[in-house]
Amino acid sequence: MINKKQSRIRRARKTRAKIREKGALRLSVHRTPKHIYAQIISENGANILAAASSCEKELKAFPTGNIESASRVGVLIAERAKSAGIETVAFDRSGFGYKGRVAALADAARESGLQF
Repeated sequence: MINKKQSRIRRARKTRAKIREKGALRLSVHRTPKHIYAQIISENGANILAAASSCEKELKAFPTGNIESASRVGVLIAERAKSAGIETVAFDRSGFGYKGRVAALADAARESGLQF
């Protein structure tokens, strides 16, 4: 029997294979009940070019497990990507549904100038 986590990992693997074919930088998102994490990973998957999470000092002052904190992380990852010279990425939701905190992070990153 396939459980929830195995299904999510299967979906993530499928998405990452498509992104690898494109040869694009990927904005990978991971969420837990308390925090949300975002990383921009190189084409070959070897290097992390920018990262942001709700665990960081400037975001710890706010509640961390909600849509508002996810949008703050989206703005922060977009700023760090711009400072690293990155404008276009492929969005990797890591098998999570595109709703709630994942969608809020993506929308905030788009509004801050990151294209995907």
